[in-house]
Amino acid sequence: MRVEKLRARLESLLAEAGVRLDGPQPWDVRVRDERLYDRVFAQGSLGIGEAYVDGWWDCPRLDELFHRLFAAGLQQRFRGLSLALQTLQSRLVNQQRLSRAREVADRHYDLGNELYRCMLDRRMIYSCAYWENAADLDEAQERKLDLVCRKLGLTAGMRVLDIGCGWGGAARFAAERYGVEVIGITVSEQQAVLARQRCAGLPIEIRVADYREIDGRYDRVFSLGMFEHVGYRNYSRFMRKVRELLATDGLFLLHTIGASASVTMTDPWIARYIFPNSMLPSARQIMAATEGVFVMEDWQNFGFDYDRTLLCWHDNVERAWDTLCARYDERFRRMWAYYLLSSAGTFRARRNQLWQIVFAPRGVSGGYRFRRAGS
Repeated sequence: MRVEKLRARLESLLAEAGVRLDGPQPWDVRVRDERLYDRVFAQGSLGIGEAYVDGWWDCPRLDELFHRLFAAGLQQRFRGLSLALQTLQSRLVNQQRLSRAREVADRHYDLGNELYRCMLDRRMIYSCAYWENAADLDEAQERKLDLVCRKLGLTAGMRVLDIGCGWGGAARFAAERYGVEVIGITVSEQQAVLARQRCAGLPIEIRVADYREIDGRYDRVFSLGMFEHVGYRNYSRFMRKVRELLATDGLFLLHTIGASASVTMTDPWIARYIFPNSMLPSARQIMAATEGVFVMEDWQNFGFDYDRTLLCWHDNVERAWDTLCARYDERFRRMWAYYLLSSAGTFRARRNQLWQIVFAPRGVSGGYRFRRAGS
């Protein structure tokens, strides 16, 4: 009787998003284990994700399922004890303090360079691509990098800091195309080793360091997809640190996923299995952190482009699975697909955003005059 009641309750919720249990549509949920119902209502999003990885349910189009769930606002209705505990912990402890900065490298970025070689574009850029007038992922990532460099007004001889440089793709692009000197920092040893190889012979130095450990003076600073690891307790400290490092007439470009509402923690499943200690900033949180520190000169949202980027990454992993399966098992494959495709659904539903924001310490004299292509 309990199983039937919980199934009926879940069916009623999913119906609000046009989703059925064991229905015919590719976004419908196929139940493989009836223990699923208890797990969903007891553990919320953590239980939903874990049950998928365990094979308790399937869905041919996870991206479209999550698009529908988020568009209907149902993520607010699946809350378990894990979320309450995580919320309490986030209020009591600075989960992104310096002593924990390298946890995300150990558990995510150091999963193996071969995985990311297969998944990403040829430059290994692990952040949202810019798809305007781009035919494929390589071109879309190159357009993103050029957009960043043009917004910063890079010119030969400038000294540039790349906070969260990954495998060095953005640093190499800026050095090759614009003749700048780049210092790139990452908390991942594996990223640093490969980045140094890929940037050899160019005026680029790759360091394993946290942003709080950097000193010096830079004409320009950019950060592509790293701010999501800073945490709300540290947003102001991060901005003050960048201001300390930046020349008075310099520019700082922040490229970050953004949340539509202010939060103090991330999704429990994402926190446990993908990005420990991560958090998406809201516009209010970013602007509060920059008050009295920077003048905001430009703000662009191309969050919808992340949907297509994530689908490309998923397709790349699937195409390369015959190579990757020697190191990663089927549980990892399901976990990784769930991460990429559920994320795509959140961007398709416009619940998450992708922002590029340009800041200046005192504002640009005479005004910031960057023009995007086609404007």
